[in-house]
Amino acid sequence: MPRPIQATIHMAALQHNLKRARAAAPDAKVWAVVKANAYGHGIERTFDGLRGADGFALLELDEAQRMRDLGWRGPVLLLEGVFEPRDLEHCSRLGLWHTVHCDEQIEMLAAHKTHAPHRVFLKMNSGMNRLGFTPQRYRAAWSRLDALPQVDEISLMTHFSDADGPPGIAQQLAVFDAASQGLPGERSLSNSAATLRHMGALPVAGQAALQSDWIRPGIAGYGSAPDFPEHDAAYWGLLPAMTLQARIIGVQDLLPGDTVGYGSTFVAERPMRIGIVACGYADGYPRLCPSGTPVLVEGVRSRTVGRVSMDLLTVDLASAPAAGFGSMVTLWGRAASGLTLGIDDVARAAGTVGYELMCALAPRVPVQVD
Repeated sequence: MPRPIQATIHMAALQHNLKRARAAAPDAKVWAVVKANAYGHGIERTFDGLRGADGFALLELDEAQRMRDLGWRGPVLLLEGVFEPRDLEHCSRLGLWHTVHCDEQIEMLAAHKTHAPHRVFLKMNSGMNRLGFTPQRYRAAWSRLDALPQVDEISLMTHFSDADGPPGIAQQLAVFDAASQGLPGERSLSNSAATLRHMGALPVAGQAALQSDWIRPGIAGYGSAPDFPEHDAAYWGLLPAMTLQARIIGVQDLLPGDTVGYGSTFVAERPMRIGIVACGYADGYPRLCPSGTPVLVEGVRSRTVGRVSMDLLTVDLASAPAAGFGSMVTLWGRAASGLTLGIDDVARAAGTVGYELMCALAPRVPVQVD
């Protein structure tokens, strides 16, 4: 029989989270962000749950082709744009919109031969200091694009570095508004944190309100809080789109002083039962999760003990004394009992974020869709 580990993608949760994003920005159109294979959930597996979006945003031409193969005929946006001139041929063939964030991409467009002009999103570096034209060069970049017969509509874009907490978006928003003042085109500004925390908020005196024609809810679409631990997913009304579960395949009875796992990092202080679970870091569960990382054993909250190994981890059975061989352990997501273990709680224990856990789900883990 197959190894007893399973990931489940929840279609209803994806639909719910998309509606939650729309409710936060009712006047905006929504990009469903499916980069990194839909944050590890799988583009094909999530499509039916996200097809209510106005468009799909991603990185790879291969991912764009997969969207078209699924029958999506609406907007598809390459968030990092093209990487070499021949990519523009694929954009023409697939009808892709694409970001322009550097001079080299403008030069590729100027040399591109096409019968159908391209829809582009001109990106400003308003303070994130990753991709984009500086505010001082933004208007000149817009003018260069506007003069090209290869370019049709130009939309305006930036990305907030601190929408999930202080200092917030005020400074970057002011920079963006000043540098783009008077330029026509739709605007795409809001990631998950900006959408949930700042869309619809009353403007502070002397500051502009956040307005975005297109919002880009990424992590929120998959049920993770963009500003955890200040707020959890439940605070924002989000539901987990992925559950990872595995069964106990062995039980050990420990005496005081017995140790568990590599390095003997866990030492039993009392008699206890532990369950050995068919999940490890080769499945995508973080090796850095220490003893005490929360799990649900048969729907009851418990904890890990000892180090996570490649194929196994161990859990305390004290809170679920009836559990044993074959019992189900929820590593994150929704248990059959209805109790939910947030992926953000597991990520915090590992010193990382929920994004990484989602994207790290290993190919060897079977995935089902409900």
